[in-house]
Amino acid sequence: MDADMDESRLRPLLAGRVVLLGASNVARGISTILETAELVWGQPLDALIACGHGRSYGAASRLLGRSLPGILECGLWDELARRPALPTAALVTDVGNDILYGASVARIAAWVDQCLARLGDVCQMVVITELPMQRIALITPRQYGLWQRLLFPGSQVTFDDAMARVDELNECLRELARRHGATLCVQPRAWYGLDPIHIRRADWSQAWHEILASWTGHPSAQRARGSWRRWLRLRAQRPLVRSLFGIEQRRAQPSCALRSGTLVSLF
Repeated sequence: MDADMDESRLRPLLAGRVVLLGASNVARGISTILETAELVWGQPLDALIACGHGRSYGAASRLLGRSLPGILECGLWDELARRPALPTAALVTDVGNDILYGASVARIAAWVDQCLARLGDVCQMVVITELPMQRIALITPRQYGLWQRLLFPGSQVTFDDAMARVDELNECLRELARRHGATLCVQPRAWYGLDPIHIRRADWSQAWHEILASWTGHPSAQRARGSWRRWLRLRAQRPLVRSLFGIEQRRAQPSCALRSGTLVSLF
């Protein structure tokens, strides 16, 4: 089914819009997140998503030969301004990668602040997740070194420096949520296993339900059931622009339409 044809047919039926900003947790859980968003915010939706493993909020990021622009600089914002007004809710999560890239807390907070200011112009509800402080507090220097080499091989940020920045950044997120009138969601230890930064797959349905329920305050009793077919399809989609081993690739958006009619645009 052609994405452009789906867009022209489905756009008049859209119940609302969601803007999802994040990194690997959004990329990994994208199918569950969208299903949960439909349960909470209605369907079909116009979903604008900026995510990706190792994604930075303000700088270009590179992982395994794939490069993406910073969330603040990606094409999502121009597209959001162009599209017709709809009831809109947003998620701001995975604010932590930039610590390992060596960005100062002040710079990271400024990037998130700008994203929240832009969202505030069009969104009725915004939810921000805190860093997973309860799980991060259990990380040992040895574990930190292992995850740093595995996920951020070029990082030179020491364990002590990273832990200090985590505490400071989390306080900044609380202040930004207060200033912008956003809902702040605390991530409990129970959502995380040995991996200290990724929500466990077994907890995706519950976790994203609790996070996105803040959009309405009256969450559906239903939980996302998940779909491997939908997950594989969404993971195969390409964003508006990326670089793969130095070769720029572009993809018109929306990238695809789900069976529910939800339009998915990736940036």
